[in-house]
Amino acid sequence: MTYSGEKSQTNGSISDKILEKISAFPSMPKAGIKLRALLSEKDASVDQIEKILRHDPGLAANIFRLANSPFFGMPSKVTSLKQAVVLLGFDRLSKIAVAASANKIMSAAVEGYGLSPGDLWLHSIAVSTTAEALAKNRKLDSNHDFYTPALLHDLGKLALGQFVKAKQEKIDSLIEIGVPVVFAEKEVLKTDHADIGARILIKWSFPDDIIRAVRWHHNPDGLEKTSLYADIVYLANLMCQSKNGGSDDQEFNRPYSSVLERLQITPEQYEALADKARDWMDKLSDTLTFD
Repeated sequence: MTYSGEKSQTNGSISDKILEKISAFPSMPKAGIKLRALLSEKDASVDQIEKILRHDPGLAANIFRLANSPFFGMPSKVTSLKQAVVLLGFDRLSKIAVAASANKIMSAAVEGYGLSPGDLWLHSIAVSTTAEALAKNRKLDSNHDFYTPALLHDLGKLALGQFVKAKQEKIDSLIEIGVPVVFAEKEVLKTDHADIGARILIKWSFPDDIIRAVRWHHNPDGLEKTSLYADIVYLANLMCQSKNGGSDDQEFNRPYSSVLERLQITPEQYEALADKARDWMDKLSDTLTFD
Protein backbone atom coordinates (compact mmCIF):
# COMPACT_ATOMS: atom_id res chain seq x y z
CA MET A 1 0.00 0.00 0.00
CA THR A 2 1.48 3.34 -1.03
CA TYR A 3 0.35 6.94 -1.18
CA SER A 4 2.08 9.09 -3.77
CA GLY A 5 3.85 12.14 -2.40
CA GLU A 6 4.32 11.00 1.19
CA LYS A 7 7.48 11.00 3.27
CA SER A 8 6.64 7.83 5.16
CA GLN A 9 4.04 5.13 4.99
CA THR A 10 2.57 2.31 7.02
CA ASN A 11 4.16 -0.98 6.04
CA GLY A 12 3.06 -4.58 6.36
CA SER A 13 3.08 -4.40 10.16
CA ILE A 14 -0.68 -3.76 10.25
CA SER A 15 -2.40 -6.79 11.76
CA ASP A 16 -4.29 -9.21 9.55
CA LYS A 17 -7.45 -8.56 11.57
CA ILE A 18 -7.35 -4.84 10.74
CA LEU A 19 -6.72 -5.60 7.07
CA GLU A 20 -9.68 -8.02 7.11
CA LYS A 21 -11.84 -5.28 8.62
CA ILE A 22 -10.91 -2.95 5.75
CA SER A 23 -11.71 -5.65 3.18
CA ALA A 24 -15.12 -6.22 4.76
CA PHE A 25 -15.94 -2.52 5.04
CA PRO A 26 -19.20 -1.69 3.20
CA SER A 27 -19.22 0.07 -0.12
CA MET A 28 -20.78 3.46 -0.70
CA PRO A 29 -24.56 3.11 -1.25
CA LYS A 30 -25.27 2.42 -4.93
CA ALA A 31 -27.89 5.16 -5.21
CA GLY A 32 -25.42 7.75 -3.97
CA ILE A 33 -22.80 6.60 -6.47
CA LYS A 34 -25.33 6.69 -9.33
CA LEU A 35 -26.53 10.13 -8.29
CA ARG A 36 -23.04 11.61 -8.15
CA ALA A 37 -22.20 10.12 -11.55
CA LEU A 38 -25.40 11.50 -13.08
CA LEU A 39 -24.87 14.94 -11.54
CA SER A 40 -21.45 15.12 -13.19
CA GLU A 41 -23.03 14.82 -16.64
CA LYS A 42 -23.83 18.05 -18.44
CA ASP A 43 -27.07 16.75 -19.95
CA ALA A 44 -28.51 15.24 -16.74
CA SER A 45 -32.20 16.04 -16.25
CA VAL A 46 -34.20 16.80 -13.14
CA ASP A 47 -36.46 13.82 -13.89
CA GLN A 48 -33.48 11.42 -14.05
CA ILE A 49 -32.20 12.66 -10.71
CA GLU A 50 -35.62 12.46 -9.10
CA LYS A 51 -36.00 8.87 -10.33
CA ILE A 52 -32.80 7.78 -8.56
CA LEU A 53 -33.88 9.45 -5.34
CA ARG A 54 -37.31 7.83 -5.44
CA HIS A 55 -35.63 4.40 -5.48
CA ASP A 56 -33.81 5.18 -2.24
CA PRO A 57 -36.18 6.73 0.34
CA GLY A 58 -33.46 6.83 2.98
CA LEU A 59 -31.16 8.85 0.73
CA ALA A 60 -34.03 11.15 -0.25
CA ALA A 61 -34.95 11.71 3.41
CA ASN A 62 -31.38 12.60 4.30
CA ILE A 63 -31.20 15.01 1.37
CA PHE A 64 -34.36 16.73 2.62
CA ARG A 65 -32.95 16.94 6.13
CA LEU A 66 -29.65 18.42 4.97
CA ALA A 67 -31.24 20.72 2.39
CA ASN A 68 -33.36 22.25 5.14
CA SER A 69 -30.45 22.72 7.55
CA PRO A 70 -29.10 26.29 7.98
CA PHE A 71 -25.81 25.30 6.35
CA PHE A 72 -27.21 25.24 2.83
CA GLY A 73 -28.98 28.57 3.15
CA MET A 74 -32.19 27.79 1.28
CA PRO A 75 -34.60 30.78 1.31
CA SER A 76 -37.63 28.53 1.93
CA LYS A 77 -38.33 25.02 3.12
CA VAL A 78 -37.62 22.29 0.57
CA THR A 79 -40.72 20.08 0.38
CA SER A 80 -40.33 17.90 -2.73
CA LEU A 81 -37.55 16.04 -4.52
CA LYS A 82 -38.01 18.09 -7.69
CA GLN A 83 -37.86 21.31 -5.68
CA ALA A 84 -34.71 20.10 -3.96
CA VAL A 85 -33.03 19.43 -7.32
CA VAL A 86 -34.10 22.75 -8.85
CA LEU A 87 -33.37 24.99 -5.86
CA LEU A 88 -30.15 23.34 -4.74
CA GLY A 89 -28.55 23.04 -8.15
CA PHE A 90 -26.46 20.13 -9.35
CA ASP A 91 -23.21 21.13 -7.62
CA ARG A 92 -24.75 21.62 -4.19
CA LEU A 93 -26.99 18.57 -4.59
CA SER A 94 -23.94 16.46 -5.45
CA LYS A 95 -22.30 17.48 -2.17
CA ILE A 96 -25.47 16.82 -0.20
CA ALA A 97 -25.77 13.42 -1.91
CA VAL A 98 -22.27 12.49 -0.70
CA ALA A 99 -23.20 13.59 2.81
CA ALA A 100 -26.53 11.76 2.74
CA SER A 101 -24.90 8.57 1.44
CA ALA A 102 -22.16 8.77 4.05
CA ASN A 103 -24.81 9.16 6.73
CA LYS A 104 -25.89 5.57 6.16
CA ILE A 105 -22.39 4.41 7.10
CA MET A 106 -21.24 7.08 9.52
CA SER A 107 -24.25 7.69 11.77
CA ALA A 108 -23.63 4.72 14.08
CA ALA A 109 -21.89 4.88 17.44
CA VAL A 110 -18.11 4.39 17.18
CA GLU A 111 -16.56 2.24 19.87
CA GLY A 112 -13.09 3.14 21.02
CA TYR A 113 -13.61 6.83 20.33
CA GLY A 114 -16.50 7.54 22.70
CA LEU A 115 -18.77 8.65 19.86
CA SER A 116 -22.53 8.29 20.27
CA PRO A 117 -24.84 7.67 17.28
CA GLY A 118 -24.60 10.64 14.93
CA ASP A 119 -21.53 12.22 16.55
CA LEU A 120 -19.08 11.19 13.83
CA TRP A 121 -21.40 12.25 11.02
CA LEU A 122 -22.22 15.55 12.71
CA HIS A 123 -18.51 16.33 13.10
CA SER A 124 -17.86 15.30 9.50
CA ILE A 125 -20.61 17.56 8.15
CA ALA A 126 -19.29 20.45 10.22
CA VAL A 127 -15.72 19.92 8.96
CA SER A 128 -16.85 19.70 5.32
CA THR A 129 -18.86 22.90 5.65
CA THR A 130 -15.97 24.64 7.39
CA ALA A 131 -13.56 23.47 4.69
CA GLU A 132 -15.74 25.05 2.00
CA ALA A 133 -16.09 28.27 3.99
CA LEU A 134 -12.34 28.37 4.56
CA ALA A 135 -11.67 27.89 0.85
CA LYS A 136 -14.14 30.64 0.01
CA ASN A 137 -12.56 32.93 2.60
CA ARG A 138 -9.15 32.40 0.99
CA LYS A 139 -10.68 32.87 -2.51
CA LEU A 140 -9.48 29.44 -3.64
CA ASP A 141 -10.53 27.92 -6.97
CA SER A 142 -14.18 26.88 -6.72
CA ASN A 143 -13.47 23.91 -9.01
CA HIS A 144 -11.59 22.18 -6.17
CA ASP A 145 -13.65 19.67 -4.20
CA PHE A 146 -12.73 20.34 -0.58
CA TYR A 147 -16.11 19.13 0.65
CA THR A 148 -15.66 15.42 -0.03
CA PRO A 149 -12.28 14.78 1.67
CA ALA A 150 -13.39 16.89 4.62
CA LEU A 151 -16.60 14.89 4.92
CA LEU A 152 -14.76 11.54 4.80
CA HIS A 153 -11.64 12.47 6.79
CA ASP A 154 -12.55 10.35 9.85
CA LEU A 155 -14.01 7.40 7.96
CA GLY A 156 -11.21 5.17 9.23
CA LYS A 157 -12.50 5.43 12.79
CA LEU A 158 -15.40 3.16 11.84
CA ALA A 159 -13.02 0.34 10.90
CA LEU A 160 -10.40 0.96 13.59
CA GLY A 161 -12.71 1.62 16.55
CA GLN A 162 -12.89 -1.95 17.89
CA PHE A 163 -9.08 -2.24 17.78
CA VAL A 164 -8.69 1.08 19.59
CA LYS A 165 -11.12 -0.18 22.23
CA ALA A 166 -9.13 -3.40 22.68
CA LYS A 167 -5.94 -1.38 23.32
CA GLN A 168 -7.68 1.53 25.06
CA GLU A 169 -5.54 1.43 28.19
CA LYS A 170 -2.24 1.61 26.29
CA ILE A 171 -3.49 4.33 23.96
CA ASP A 172 -4.94 6.37 26.83
CA SER A 173 -1.67 6.13 28.76
CA LEU A 174 0.11 7.84 25.85
CA ILE A 175 -2.60 10.47 25.47
CA GLU A 176 -2.31 11.27 29.19
CA ILE A 177 1.35 12.25 28.75
CA GLY A 178 0.56 14.57 25.86
CA VAL A 179 0.78 12.30 22.79
CA PRO A 180 -1.90 13.30 20.22
CA VAL A 181 -4.56 10.65 19.63
CA VAL A 182 -3.49 9.81 16.08
CA PHE A 183 0.15 9.28 17.10
CA ALA A 184 -0.91 7.16 20.07
CA GLU A 185 -2.90 4.96 17.67
CA LYS A 186 0.12 4.60 15.40
CA GLU A 187 2.42 3.68 18.28
CA VAL A 188 0.12 0.97 19.65
CA LEU A 189 -1.63 -0.37 16.55
CA LYS A 190 1.07 0.34 13.92
CA THR A 191 -1.52 2.31 12.00
CA ASP A 192 -4.04 5.09 12.62
CA HIS A 193 -7.54 6.09 11.54
CA ALA A 194 -6.20 8.45 8.85
CA ASP A 195 -4.27 5.63 7.18
CA ILE A 196 -7.22 3.26 7.45
CA GLY A 197 -9.57 5.89 6.00
CA ALA A 198 -7.26 6.33 3.01
CA ARG A 199 -7.19 2.58 2.44
CA ILE A 200 -10.98 2.47 2.42
CA LEU A 201 -11.11 5.30 -0.13
CA ILE A 202 -8.64 3.41 -2.32
CA LYS A 203 -11.07 0.47 -2.14
CA TRP A 204 -13.85 2.86 -3.17
CA SER A 205 -11.75 4.16 -6.12
CA PHE A 206 -11.67 7.79 -4.99
CA PRO A 207 -9.26 10.26 -6.66
CA ASP A 208 -5.69 10.52 -5.35
CA ASP A 209 -6.11 14.10 -4.12
CA ILE A 210 -8.98 13.09 -1.86
CA ILE A 211 -7.16 9.97 -0.62
CA ARG A 212 -4.04 11.98 0.29
CA ALA A 213 -6.08 14.65 2.06
CA VAL A 214 -7.73 11.99 4.24
CA ARG A 215 -4.41 10.20 4.86
CA TRP A 216 -2.65 13.38 5.99
CA HIS A 217 -5.47 15.35 7.62
CA HIS A 218 -3.60 15.30 10.94
CA ASN A 219 -0.16 15.93 9.46
CA PRO A 220 -0.17 17.69 6.07
CA ASP A 221 3.56 18.35 6.41
CA GLY A 222 4.07 14.58 6.05
CA LEU A 223 3.67 15.01 2.30
CA GLU A 224 6.78 15.59 0.19
CA LYS A 225 4.74 17.85 -2.06
CA THR A 226 2.28 20.09 -0.25
CA SER A 227 -1.41 19.49 -0.88
CA LEU A 228 -3.98 22.28 -0.78
CA TYR A 229 -6.62 19.65 -0.04
CA ALA A 230 -4.71 18.25 2.94
CA ASP A 231 -4.03 21.76 4.31
CA ILE A 232 -7.69 22.78 4.10
CA VAL A 233 -9.02 19.55 5.63
CA TYR A 234 -6.39 19.66 8.40
CA LEU A 235 -7.29 23.20 9.38
CA ALA A 236 -11.06 22.70 9.07
CA ASN A 237 -10.82 19.61 11.27
CA LEU A 238 -8.94 21.50 13.97
CA MET A 239 -11.47 24.30 13.86
CA CYS A 240 -14.27 21.84 14.57
CA GLN A 241 -12.51 19.83 17.25
CA SER A 242 -14.22 19.32 20.58
CA LYS A 243 -13.92 16.91 23.48
CA ASN A 244 -17.27 15.48 22.46
CA GLY A 245 -15.73 14.57 19.11
CA GLY A 246 -12.84 12.63 20.61
CA SER A 247 -10.16 15.30 20.23
CA ASP A 248 -7.91 17.11 22.62
CA ASP A 249 -7.61 20.81 23.30
CA GLN A 250 -3.82 20.83 22.96
CA GLU A 251 -4.02 19.83 19.32
CA PHE A 252 -6.89 22.22 18.71
CA ASN A 253 -4.89 25.18 20.02
CA ARG A 254 -1.78 24.51 17.95
CA PRO A 255 -2.33 24.60 14.18
CA TYR A 256 0.89 24.13 12.24
CA SER A 257 2.42 27.51 11.44
CA SER A 258 3.50 26.06 8.08
CA VAL A 259 -0.14 25.45 7.11
CA LEU A 260 -1.22 28.92 8.24
CA GLU A 261 1.60 30.41 6.18
CA ARG A 262 0.70 28.42 3.07
CA LEU A 263 -2.94 29.52 3.36
CA GLN A 264 -1.91 33.06 4.36
CA ILE A 265 -3.92 32.98 7.59
CA THR A 266 -2.77 34.77 10.73
CA PRO A 267 -3.25 33.16 14.18
CA GLU A 268 -5.87 35.83 14.92
CA GLN A 269 -7.78 35.04 11.72
CA TYR A 270 -7.58 31.35 12.55
CA GLU A 271 -9.13 31.90 15.98
CA ALA A 272 -11.94 34.00 14.49
CA LEU A 273 -12.70 31.35 11.87
CA ALA A 274 -12.56 28.61 14.52
CA ASP A 275 -15.12 30.48 16.63
CA LYS A 276 -17.45 30.60 13.62
CA ALA A 277 -16.91 26.90 12.94
CA ARG A 278 -17.87 25.96 16.49
CA ASP A 279 -20.96 28.14 16.22
CA TRP A 280 -21.92 26.45 12.94
CA MET A 281 -21.47 23.05 14.56
CA ASP A 282 -23.76 24.00 17.45
CA LYS A 283 -26.45 25.15 15.00
CA LEU A 284 -26.11 21.98 12.93
CA SER A 285 -26.40 19.85 16.09
CA ASP A 286 -29.68 21.60 16.90
CA THR A 287 -31.01 20.98 13.38
CA LEU A 288 -30.05 17.36 12.78
CA THR A 289 -31.16 14.52 15.05
CA PHE A 290 -30.29 10.83 15.07
CA ASP A 291 -32.03 7.64 16.12
